Amino acid sequence: MNAQLLSILWNPDLFAFHIGGFGVRWYSLCWCLALLAAYLIVQRLYRQQEIDDKLFDPLFFYCFIGILAGARLGHCLFYEPGYFLSHPLEMILPIRQTAQGWVFTGYAGLASHGGTLGLMFALWLYVRKTKLNLMRVLDNIAIATPASAMFIRLGNLMNSEIIGKPSDVPWAFVFERVDMLPRHPGQLYEAICYFAFLIVGYVLYRKYPQKVGTGFYFGFCLTTIFTARFFIEYTKEIQESWEAAMPINMGQILSIPFILLGIYCMAGGKLCRKLAEKK
Repeated sequence: MNAQLLSILWNPDLFAFHIGGFGVRWYSLCWCLALLAAYLIVQRLYRQQEIDDKLFDPLFFYCFIGILAGARLGHCLFYEPGYFLSHPLEMILPIRQTAQGWVFTGYAGLASHGGTLGLMFALWLYVRKTKLNLMRVLDNIAIATPASAMFIRLGNLMNSEIIGKPSDVPWAFVFERVDMLPRHPGQLYEAICYFAFLIVGYVLYRKYPQKVGTGFYFGFCLTTIFTARFFIEYTKEIQESWEAAMPINMGQILSIPFILLGIYCMAGGKLCRKLAEKK
């Protein structure tokens, strides 16, 4: 039987809806949902832990700027350093220089590893300002992070980007905007994993709330998300041609330090104990 007959034809409209002449893309909507989900979850955690609301208010700003800047710079420097180091303005602004002049492209390239680093740096700045314990803030953000990661990968799916390798599995997707080959829906694999990690992480939090402030949930988040990312990368197409000659791709290489850091934090490493909130 033709494998394509068992596949899911995938070619959704790029726009979720229009307001007058303005269209809202699915990808943008998913990013908004990612931020909203994290906002609501962390707000709930702060209130459960009786942290003053005025300390929560600036958190969204720090996280948004940190994630966006880190994800953008991460893509530029990890995946296309040759181009962007010679076009530094395009790292910062959502534009690209073409033969016809400058064109608006949006931020067409965001790397989750860079976003994670940007978030960690932003949270360091946040705790310096608020004087909250760093490990408590990291743990609370980590409990909510899988929800954001899930929505972002669903946005990638709606954009038909970060596609999987050709496959004959019955749930393969044919990304019509790319080609007519049945492929692994790697974005969906990740989104499902992240939803599962969100549920497990929240159940653990409800059972062991005393672990907030030790770095355990931060470690759990890093270990689960980047371990899943490492293995799911085997089902995905490489993002840049130069990765073809590598035994593991750039996404997998960048995942390894986060996995090791996550295990270290879950195990209660010396630095985590030093930074942990004093009970």
